[in-house]
Amino acid sequence: IDTGIHAREWITQASGTWFLVTDYGTDPALTAILNNMDIFLEISVNPDGFYYTHNNVSLSHLSTEHVTRARTLTPVLPGASGNPCSETYHGPKAESESEVKAIVDFVKSHGNIKAFISIHSYSQMLMYPFGYTTTPAKDDAELHSLAEKAITDLASLYGTSYTYGSLIDTIYQASGITIDWTYNQGIKFSYTFELRDTGRYGFILPANQIVPTAQETWLALMTIMDHTNKNPY
Repeated sequence: IDTGIHAREWITQASGTWFLVTDYGTDPALTAILNNMDIFLEISVNPDGFYYTHNNVSLSHLSTEHVTRARTLTPVLPGASGNPCSETYHGPKAESESEVKAIVDFVKSHGNIKAFISIHSYSQMLMYPFGYTTTPAKDDAELHSLAEKAITDLASLYGTSYTYGSLIDTIYQASGITIDWTYNQGIKFSYTFELRDTGRYGFILPANQIVPTAQETWLALMTIMDHTNKNPY
């Protein structure tokens, strides 16, 4: 589970601290998961960008896609921009940024990851591959069914409504998406969350919504992890 790769998505990092396990031994589903699998949590993938957004610029003018604020113009990919001032800047080359390279190296060196969940904000969406193409993923039906169950469980706590589907159909075309890459690495259960809200507060979600956001998201995460544990292949 990664959070905070986009620097201005503060709620993802605040919520990330709640995705820590306290119910091992009392919650049967969680106990079964942790008896068979490990959960790796990256609370702040982009700490320098997180610090920068808090201390230097207005969130409304900060690129969501910049990781290390590179300044190189590069060719355009579908759903991304070669302009470093764009909110969809894809960087000078694949794995050019240290934060991204660290995730790539971890996934490749581990070799046995069964689910990868990338947490973002905002829009209240749960999405699966692909973002760069309209061609459905080979596991599209299972991914769709699991997403539907996950958002149903999420909504059971506070009634928060999520949309779901493949990334390109649910939000827009985008290249360089983490879950597209992880899915193509053989990690079938690759999902992206867009947390609260749908635009009223945007990136500046009120502090009193942090805990409820984390609590409801945990229900969806448990659904995905439980399914992964029972269907690892």
